[in-house]
Amino acid sequence: MSDQRESIRSNAKYLRNVRPIDPEEICEYVAGNPHPAVVRQQLREEAADLRLIEQDDGTFVPADDEPVSPRRGPVERFPAEYERRLEDLLVERYGPNWEDGASGDLLRSTVRRFKADYLDGRPVEYNDDVAAGYAIYHLPGYYAAIQYALDDLADRGLLDRTLRVLDLGAGVGGPALGLCDYLPDDALLEYHAVEPSAAADVLKDLLAETGRNTHPTIHRTTAEAFDPSEAVSGDGSSDGFDPTAPDDGFDLVLACNVLSELDDPVDVMQSYLETLAPKGTFLAMAPADKNTSVQLREVERELEEERLWDRDAVDFETSAAGDAERYRRGEVTVYGPTVRLWPGETPSDRGWSFDVRPDLDVPAVQRRLDENAPDDGEHAPGEFVNVDVQFSYSQLRLDGRRRIDMALETNEWAKMAEMERHVTERIDLVAAKLSRSLSGGDGNGGRGSGRSNPLFKISDGSEDTDHYAVVTTETALNRPLLEAGYGDVCSFEGILALWNDDEEAYNLVVDEETIVDRIT
Repeated sequence: MSDQRESIRSNAKYLRNVRPIDPEEICEYVAGNPHPAVVRQQLREEAADLRLIEQDDGTFVPADDEPVSPRRGPVERFPAEYERRLEDLLVERYGPNWEDGASGDLLRSTVRRFKADYLDGRPVEYNDDVAAGYAIYHLPGYYAAIQYALDDLADRGLLDRTLRVLDLGAGVGGPALGLCDYLPDDALLEYHAVEPSAAADVLKDLLAETGRNTHPTIHRTTAEAFDPSEAVSGDGSSDGFDPTAPDDGFDLVLACNVLSELDDPVDVMQSYLETLAPKGTFLAMAPADKNTSVQLREVERELEEERLWDRDAVDFETSAAGDAERYRRGEVTVYGPTVRLWPGETPSDRGWSFDVRPDLDVPAVQRRLDENAPDDGEHAPGEFVNVDVQFSYSQLRLDGRRRIDMALETNEWAKMAEMERHVTERIDLVAAKLSRSLSGGDGNGGRGSGRSNPLFKISDGSEDTDHYAVVTTETALNRPLLEAGYGDVCSFEGILALWNDDEEAYNLVVDEETIVDRIT
């Protein structure tokens, strides 16, 4: 570290406890009297390490310790500033009429190809064209989805205003941009993206549109090859950074839409769980389709069985063989949205569970690509419009916390693991609502189309078979089930347990005799 940089750091450390740090003031105390613009740039580079945020007037102050508040209301649209930057990129690569002619045909065929590869389970190979097509088609939905998943953490005060984040397989940046916009202007974000492909070029351009207190670094390598110690401080030196140490771990590790691309997702994810700060969260996300959603739950359940070294509980004792370190093992806990309401029980059903949120407004880039498709009989209107917000997610922690922390007893409530003995009986049950209504869906949950009764996947965390609540008669006393959000826990009094041979699942009938209360 240069003497000048060290002098700027020293002055900033002193002034942060006295008054706002003004680059024009600091330059007077530094040998050589560097220009205030030089001081300001160095403070920006050091801001994450010094935990400083830059204000509108150009001064720097300590980041607030208050947690981030949850957002209210739906995500309605993909922000115009990101869309403009994306269109600038498309114009640079393909020309001002990128959506027309040969370039438009290339982008449309690229989108068709990676959609087909994905549905067939083939890996998607990223080049510049795939990255551009992926940004047009997928970026808005992923931007929205991450914000709904972050609500679970913010609602419990678990999302700090000062965050060190690691984003594995960051892609073109949907989750990154959604995270940046979720945080308030006075939040400090040290963001590390791991992305080896051409998607990193799109990500870099889009991150340039984020706020002054977002400090991004892109590591162009794979999740398997990345060394977390490369997430260094702003001046390029490690300064003793150790992501496996309590004070230096990541507050949030993201693995969004990447698990299906890894050869051994459990092994990779386990290694990154070890880089979490003691109160950090590992957030994995996947599309809502059956294969990726079920895989996400399988990974979640395998990781839950693991035990990691607890970095906060180290003691030493001398044995006959010499000094030995003894560690109490830390447990990987599923924070949400799935639940574990019975002590010692974990689910083993197929685990297809996903959330559905309101559609976004159609982004202009999607509309232009779609409307300029040739009328050749191959194109169906809306083929290149993707405004659905449907996603699966899993939040894991090492501090034992759960979003819904309950311990049920069999003398009060029926257990899903024992549902076979309750068939044809009315029972009392506690379960989380883990879907929006699946009735009338085309493939949602595999339940078939044409159903008129509201139907929801529910879980208490003990089941080995899918359970669904079917509302045959809506009343004021059972309406809380319809009003509950994804992941909310409800009590059911007088619900009728039936077995459905066609679906090989339990149907729990909610009718005029059933009372439902939200107990979240």
